[in-house]
Amino acid sequence: MTTVSRPPSIGDAERKQRLDRLRQAMPATGIDAVLITPGSNMRYFFGDAFYESERVVGVLISADSIIFICPKFEESAISAKFPQIPDMAFWEEHESPFALIASLLAEQSCRRCALDPECSYGHAARLVDALGQCDQPIACDSAAAIIAPLRATKSPAEIALMIAAMQLTLSVHQIIFEWIKPGMKASEVIAEIDGLHRAGGADRGNSFCAVQFGEATSHPHGVPGDPALQDGELILIDTGCTIDGYNSDITRTYALSKLDSEIENLWHIEKEAQQAAFDRAAIGTPCEAVDQAARDVLISHGLGPDYDLPGLPHRTGHGIGLDIHEGPYLVKGDRTPLATGMCFSNEPMIVVPGKFGIRLEDHFYMTDSGPEWFTRPQQDLYRPFD
Repeated sequence: MTTVSRPPSIGDAERKQRLDRLRQAMPATGIDAVLITPGSNMRYFFGDAFYESERVVGVLISADSIIFICPKFEESAISAKFPQIPDMAFWEEHESPFALIASLLAEQSCRRCALDPECSYGHAARLVDALGQCDQPIACDSAAAIIAPLRATKSPAEIALMIAAMQLTLSVHQIIFEWIKPGMKASEVIAEIDGLHRAGGADRGNSFCAVQFGEATSHPHGVPGDPALQDGELILIDTGCTIDGYNSDITRTYALSKLDSEIENLWHIEKEAQQAAFDRAAIGTPCEAVDQAARDVLISHGLGPDYDLPGLPHRTGHGIGLDIHEGPYLVKGDRTPLATGMCFSNEPMIVVPGKFGIRLEDHFYMTDSGPEWFTRPQQDLYRPFD
């Protein structure tokens, strides 16, 4: 197993640029401060996701300050994880962190705070209540409208990390194709894939892994159980890993021996639909048009329409980055224009209920001149890596 060559991690200079862009976006929407809570947005801006629990941790960002809010007893851990944060505000175990946040906002004469959209409802509701008790009540909205556009367009450094992750996962897929044989249980295959990801240099093993055989392939995300591969069954494997937090996500559908002509025919239609989606992607094209391009291929072959089966039961693709699924999405109703740096899955799955499913999933990123594949798509049902 070849170990992946890890590109440089995202550095402080790029994270400062992210914060600068966030601050620049705030005045146009009337936002005085943004509260970032544990999760991928915290990792995006500050390098570590930390974790959400009943003890509130957050970063309050305004035009003039960045203040890390945390329990006093966590000061040493927070300082170690986030050494670039100069200002901290603490609350003791018997105190309300929400009242502390409200007081900090009031001291800065803030009238409108935007909250990390990943914040749990329980924490959000308590914060809104605390803000409403200020002498001058402070409005609280979602920060999604200003954070999502920043994260949607990836920098060259982010794309390099995803290229490394994608290439590692593709190599794992190829090793598994050469190794897998009838009689193996799905759990054995998942464990082998996990070990290969670890050996190849992923942050950890699999970030997820679905291994499906035969009729189970007709369920997009699988069904419970641990079946063994039988002779003549279709194989669908969907897996990924992370490199420095950035995700890979690749699906291959193949067979080890000759299958009937219906499966062969639909495999080629799936391939045609995936290529049509890729060909439709262009700077300025609405996301939903890419989804429709794949569906038009299926309709031309008598599949669908819309989400009808046999056909495509879900969107054609999702954005990807620090979250494996993030906006924008290649789906009807998402009119976001494609822009340089956006990254998407391309996976217009075909499902024949009760029989089988075929999903070919690769990702592409947008350049000034159009889309580029992260990984070479599968070209053949029986020789998936030729």
